[in-house]
Amino acid sequence: MAYQLSKGITVKTTRRKFVAGASALAFAGLLNNCAFRSSPNLTVSGYGSLVENNNAILDLPEGFSYKVISKIGDVMDDGVPVPDKADGMGCFALDGSKVALVRNHEAWLTRHGPGQSDKQDVLRPFAYDVNDDGNVIPGGTTTIIYDLATGKRVNEFYSLVGTSTNCAGGITPWGTWLTCEETMDRAGEGVKKDHGWVFEVPANATGLIEPVPLKDMGRFNHEAAAVDPATGIVYLTEDRSNGLFYRFIPNVYGELEKGGKLQALGFKGHNGGFDSRNWDGIAIAPGSWRDAEWIDLEDTHSPNDDLRVRGYNDGAVRFARGEGIIWGDGELYFCCSTGGAAKVGQVMRYVPSKSEGTDAEQNDPGKLQLFFESTDITTFGLGDNLVVAPNGHLIVCEDHYDTTVNHIRGISPEGAVYNLAKVNVDSETAGACFSPDGSTLFVNVQNPTTTLAITGPWDSVSI
Repeated sequence: MAYQLSKGITVKTTRRKFVAGASALAFAGLLNNCAFRSSPNLTVSGYGSLVENNNAILDLPEGFSYKVISKIGDVMDDGVPVPDKADGMGCFALDGSKVALVRNHEAWLTRHGPGQSDKQDVLRPFAYDVNDDGNVIPGGTTTIIYDLATGKRVNEFYSLVGTSTNCAGGITPWGTWLTCEETMDRAGEGVKKDHGWVFEVPANATGLIEPVPLKDMGRFNHEAAAVDPATGIVYLTEDRSNGLFYRFIPNVYGELEKGGKLQALGFKGHNGGFDSRNWDGIAIAPGSWRDAEWIDLEDTHSPNDDLRVRGYNDGAVRFARGEGIIWGDGELYFCCSTGGAAKVGQVMRYVPSKSEGTDAEQNDPGKLQLFFESTDITTFGLGDNLVVAPNGHLIVCEDHYDTTVNHIRGISPEGAVYNLAKVNVDSETAGACFSPDGSTLFVNVQNPTTTLAITGPWDSVSI
């Protein structure tokens, strides 16, 4: 396949290359192509006009279709009904044409799905925590085994339970899903244990796993995670209006339970905290780059929920609600849902140092770029989960809280925005992830839980 970019650059890629991280290929040449970012956001046709059908969950372009593969209340193979509040999700290759979808549920305390109250005896022995009534906290993950060849669900079950408000997460190179709690619930405040941790779920799990919080990765309002396959360093976003951007350097590659060091991103040569939100004037210009300087953090279990405040005071950069994060080919992208002068969204890009996580990075630091900043909520607003498409474009799920209609948007390498889908139900979409062969985009409708498999001519985008 070949994709035509700006200034006559043509990028050739394959499905196999996409799996390895085609984003860097498709985003080639961006360092010299930032002029669009100082102008009103450009919109393009993308895959063409959406076919309107108000009776459908999604309006999609001609040639695209979706099927429902799981929904709230379906009785899973473990006998427990599908829980509510589906959110972040990762897709993993299994044997043959099968994939595993590990799906978060942003449920909390007493928000049980239909029929779950009758399954306490099944869930309680494996639960991380219970509420004051002794009922299992219904957050966690479920796993769907799906066959791409037949287009059918093969198996479905709870894989982690008793955690709270599991928002997004991220896949690892060693075949696990990092599921992140977006809460700071304290023991004695409706729950028996502290929450605000990251947990790890193997993609090949066949049922409920033992929940082990990865406490060295910090306790804060976790949103999502991305892992550099070269170093094993985990990058973490924080869903707070004054949140930070973190990295976790593990003591042992691929063995996060053995601990490590948590740091926050600062800008080299800048004294004191820096505000990237652009709410009070342009602090960081769209398209510009800054050298990174990583700041060690203390007391990372943060009993007073002040890690982001202490980090900022020590020189870290403040971000406007860090949301979804995705690893590309040697770089990552993450959404700041309320960032920008218009407060309707930014996308940041981070390129790590060739010596990332070592003393040598001081001489060759990683770099952060404000890749995209929306100026118009009607064309892009409140970006949340995101993924790289087979053509290297970013696919971003919106999460509006008012009467604004949610869409799934595409962003081309030049920063042009287009519509991939319009959401016809009163819910955000989340958990966007592609199958390893690039043929299928899986997406969750959060409320009520509905998981969709979208197929279509992914090669036909027009920019």
